[in-house]
Amino acid sequence: MKIVVLGGAGKMGCVAVQDLAADPRVKEVVIADRELDQARTVAETIGSSKVSIQPVDLNDRDALLGVLQDAGACLNATVYYFNLQVMEACLEAGACYTDMGGLFHLTRKQLELSDRFAEAGLSAVLGMGSAPGVPNVQARYAADRLDTVESIRIYDGIKPPPPDDLRFAYAVPTIVDELTMSPMVFREGEFLACEPLSEFEDYWFTPPLGLLPTHLSLHSEVATLPVTFGDKGLKECFFKINYWGMAKQTVEKIRVLADFGFAGREGVEVAGQQVVPRDLMVRLMSQYVPPITDFLAPAKSRPPDWAKEIVTEVRGTKDGKGTTYRLGTLTCKGALPTGVAPARAAIWLVEGRIPPGVHPPEAVLDPEAFFKELEQREIYTQVSVTELL
Repeated sequence: MKIVVLGGAGKMGCVAVQDLAADPRVKEVVIADRELDQARTVAETIGSSKVSIQPVDLNDRDALLGVLQDAGACLNATVYYFNLQVMEACLEAGACYTDMGGLFHLTRKQLELSDRFAEAGLSAVLGMGSAPGVPNVQARYAADRLDTVESIRIYDGIKPPPPDDLRFAYAVPTIVDELTMSPMVFREGEFLACEPLSEFEDYWFTPPLGLLPTHLSLHSEVATLPVTFGDKGLKECFFKINYWGMAKQTVEKIRVLADFGFAGREGVEVAGQQVVPRDLMVRLMSQYVPPITDFLAPAKSRPPDWAKEIVTEVRGTKDGKGTTYRLGTLTCKGALPTGVAPARAAIWLVEGRIPPGVHPPEAVLDPEAFFKELEQREIYTQVSVTELL
């Protein structure tokens, strides 16, 4: 099978490329990117004959269609702004599709393409990074075992960097959006917009993470889970994270810039030139991104030192008893699930394990089989069940 990774030279895309190249089911992996020097670094570090590189600019439709020809699936690891554009290209080229999320609002628009994908006999799974993605499947595991589902609460814990670490671990534009856009929650049957960085809650994650402060963030899980499990009586759903894996001091600096208008999207005249403040801020912040080699493990060596746990708590009833499922998916020096999860989804798409149409992960991925695949990359899921007497 041939899988194209758009943005495969990026921070999360390169992890997906590495996972696909190591999977015996995959015959060819294409890094499709405009950053050719970085793409070559990724390919050389992985050192697999399966990996090839094709230059592509997403604004060049013919080039995009060309790279998608004969691909079984497209794993879109670019900034989420391009999701709809890439899906349209997949429809034309005849390739299945998966991505890493659409920050709630775009995910809902993507779901509207379901009938067109189904008519074309193509399948798509949206939001298959670590989160969204893993929490959706965790929620499915619990919901399948409950008679009713009252709440789905998601907590994403990431090992905090040193206070003076100003680096950004994934797409800077997405980080700025998550930090400045209103988080959406589902409460009492309604989607509600909240303040960014609000509703702080200290949450206990599995060691070595321990107790971390978490807060609301705009995320795609909340866009689909209330719809998928609405018939089980779901009344609450939210997503919380600890400063997006950045130092608190770094987040505070970005918030100050946003307060002064540097997150604005309207042009401002400066010395006779129109400058979009947000574009300038993102461009300057992009200089503080770790090198791509920080995200890759050369052959026969240990992966980078990181720790991350994604926890979903699902509360409901079983046989009339109040029951809570807690699922925690933890990686400590294993591969980042943000790259592995969509890689496995792409393989399932090519294998025909996903029905035609556009789906959220919880609707089409078998939880136990999926989590077993993550274990192959040292990403482990634990389940605990609490029942009221």
